[in-house]
Amino acid sequence: MNVTLAVKQYVSKMIEDSGPGMKVLLMDRETTSIVSVVYTQSEILQKEVYLFERIDSQNRDSMKHLKAICFLRPTKENVQHLIQELRRPKYSVYFIYFSNVISKSEVKALAEADEQEVVAEVQEFYGDFIAVNPHLFSLNLQGVTRGRSWEPSMLSRSTQGLTSVLLALKKCPMIRYQLSSDTSKRLAENVKQIITKEYELFDFRKTEVPPLLLILDRSDDAITPLLNQWTYQAMVHELLGLNNNRIDLSRVPGISKDLREVVLSAENDEFYANNLYLNFGEIGTNIKNLMEDFQKKRPKGQQKLESIADMKAFVDNYPQFKKMSGTVSKHVTVVGELSRLVSERQLMEVSEVEQELACQNDHSNAQQSVRRLLQNPRLSELDAVRLVMLYALRYERHSSSILLSLMDELSRRGVSERHRRVKLLSAVVEYGGKRVRGSDLITPTDAVAITKQFFKGLKGVENMYTQHQPLLHDTLDQLIKGRLKDSQFPYLGASSLRDRPQDIIVFIIGGATYEEALTVYNLNRSTPGVRIVLGGTSIHNTKSFLEEVMMVTSHSSERPQGSGRHGNRR
Repeated sequence: MNVTLAVKQYVSKMIEDSGPGMKVLLMDRETTSIVSVVYTQSEILQKEVYLFERIDSQNRDSMKHLKAICFLRPTKENVQHLIQELRRPKYSVYFIYFSNVISKSEVKALAEADEQEVVAEVQEFYGDFIAVNPHLFSLNLQGVTRGRSWEPSMLSRSTQGLTSVLLALKKCPMIRYQLSSDTSKRLAENVKQIITKEYELFDFRKTEVPPLLLILDRSDDAITPLLNQWTYQAMVHELLGLNNNRIDLSRVPGISKDLREVVLSAENDEFYANNLYLNFGEIGTNIKNLMEDFQKKRPKGQQKLESIADMKAFVDNYPQFKKMSGTVSKHVTVVGELSRLVSERQLMEVSEVEQELACQNDHSNAQQSVRRLLQNPRLSELDAVRLVMLYALRYERHSSSILLSLMDELSRRGVSERHRRVKLLSAVVEYGGKRVRGSDLITPTDAVAITKQFFKGLKGVENMYTQHQPLLHDTLDQLIKGRLKDSQFPYLGASSLRDRPQDIIVFIIGGATYEEALTVYNLNRSTPGVRIVLGGTSIHNTKSFLEEVMMVTSHSSERPQGSGRHGNRR
């Protein structure tokens, strides 16, 4: 189960099926992102694709010597753009691929518009999601619910995205959902409807143990997206922001022009692939080793090229030096900026208190630690607010809660109105507080959990900054062991799994995090025979999570209903 490979294979097949000759790749805003995270432009150029265009671009030139490969979402807008395109074709021949199921009526409308008979093929290739890592996907959707109900257009898009993942991975799963979440049940029912309606598409070879789709709600664990992170990918997203594998470094002091935006892709960057899940200390050591390796291999400034053989060796090796030089400067810049932010914002002290709030149950210590940090003038606004939020979630019903006093402290610090408002703090508790949660996020109640915590306390932890385990870890651990309670996570329909699940697709409404992706990566490595893929409506850092919380709890006006229907196939 590898979502990156699934999308790559779809893109490769589109290009191969169009045959030899020069090509243009016509995409929309979403499919541009879907393709760009799995393929670099230079890789696609090697496959004779010389031009990349948007279907909605008004000023494209007519180029009859090019074949057009169209990879588009099956929306009404895209179908209209295609109809206009086919009435006045700019290219010699069109190979049309929709990223999801398209209705027969829309295919008919395209056929009627194709009076010049330029369409060679219309197919469905189910790459309707962003493949972030091999075991992690996102739909890049923000603000998917209003209160406890779906935004209608977001429910439609999430259903399409999730069914597309199932089709890409060739899985027809049994479905379990979080009972405490109405949105989980709605999505589960919608996915089941599509599976039933499009039964021919889901007619895959039966496996001994059926795959399982588990649908969860972000509000069950609002603590994980509020924590600072210390592994490379998660830390980059938390402190710099990863958007479709791109980082905007334009605000970094003294940044050179060619490093203002960099791409971090495990598919094309060996250093990143090897360090994605390592902690910050290890990355520092590995960067030093990378630098030393580069220094050894780098051509010396005064290197004498005395023979043709010397010159040939230099020319042969230079592209590799150039590539390595780019990799070195990119990672040195990124790690340097992370290091600057850790120091400037005193994130080691902040993270220590966050971990104490998330993992321990000592109110007296916790309140002292939070108060002490709030009095530190170097503490950033975001870190001050997130500490108070973590305290509010952790001790919202504690008899000696000092939440009001901490909020006064935020006011005295001059935390801006946007953050200070009781609204944001109360919004987080409204979103993920005790009243809402379906599981025991905070207090272990059963004897086994208490014993585990006791022994963990005795042993100490390898790293005080990474003590926290997301709730997802326990949920998946229970699921794999066959102990996940049907009363909390019922099956949709009458049947249930008798055996230990092997292929598990987890989807979190309201967004997943890179810390949860790390949990899934580690479970995949440590549990032979079990393969897990994690997805979410988005991948959060603290800032995007707080935006999501405000959108969910503010009940702002409805967006227009989205389009997207089903029908024709291949």
